[in-house]
Amino acid sequence: MEDKVSNDPVVAIVGVTGAVGAEFIATMDKRGFRVSRLKALASARSAGKTVSFRSQSVVIEELTEQSFEGVDIALFSAGGSISRKFAPIAVKAGAVVVDNSSAFRMDPNVPLVIPEINASRIRDHKGIIANPNCAAITALVPLWPIHQQNRIKRVIISTYQAASGAGAAAMDELVESTRANLNGQVYTPRVMPHPYAFNLFNHNTAVDPDTGYNDEETKVIKETRKIFEDDTIAVGVTCVRVPVLRAHCEAITFECERPITEDQVRAIMAQAPGVKVVDDRARNYFPMPIDASGQDDVLVGRGGGLRLAANPPYRSARNNRHASPYE
Repeated sequence: MEDKVSNDPVVAIVGVTGAVGAEFIATMDKRGFRVSRLKALASARSAGKTVSFRSQSVVIEELTEQSFEGVDIALFSAGGSISRKFAPIAVKAGAVVVDNSSAFRMDPNVPLVIPEINASRIRDHKGIIANPNCAAITALVPLWPIHQQNRIKRVIISTYQAASGAGAAAMDELVESTRANLNGQVYTPRVMPHPYAFNLFNHNTAVDPDTGYNDEETKVIKETRKIFEDDTIAVGVTCVRVPVLRAHCEAITFECERPITEDQVRAIMAQAPGVKVVDDRARNYFPMPIDASGQDDVLVGRGGGLRLAANPPYRSARNNRHASPYE
């Protein structure tokens, strides 16, 4: 599909009041992304409120089927059902949609893109570009440059996922429940299925009774194979929600087709786009959510109670650069 997006595009954010919507605005501002006009779209209950963009107040409009007239780029992060309904409408109106939900990720006609890995796939879009799951992004950004030099045939991932992955409401619940717990008060969960303060639990998505995988784990498995364009990679995933506000962590074990040493992996990581090595053994300082939050790189180091191995499988832990929810 030929792009006709202006150098000063009209940008719409669908789900502007959510955690991701705030990150969209902050990222565009931080990177100096040129915008001639911002359309802030949300549900009817938020219509009339305002958001700040480059020192100006933008009035939030209710999302309707007429919202995309004159829009060049539409950034969606309001859940899969909203994306499935409104993304095709936005495309028909002439917008290029970048969708943050799971709605179109496994559609063979929709490119699933991590810029550090397969940015060239963007040109294949037919109006919609899908953004991968947060846990998949965290793992694949550092694994891809290794895979390019020595094919990865097996990967085992254990995640420690922050509240931000479930949105602003989950982050609020973590803060409120922690405060209540410290004050000796009873707090009934409203967003999460289990008490969140000083607790951890299986990722809060439905569990497939046949496979035993929760939905988050299934997404990582399928999306890894699609992005790497290799259906033969063996992927095992365990996704856990932990009481951390921002930045996911992952412990990853992978096996390459040929032996690979720690020094070789470290050298690859040192040159990998979107990756920063944080591995100070003398100070026992490794990737932490407190350092990963608010910046873009995936931090890579020992972490997670695992050690770096001299031969495959190589083991490492990584902190997510993202502080926002992804389905």
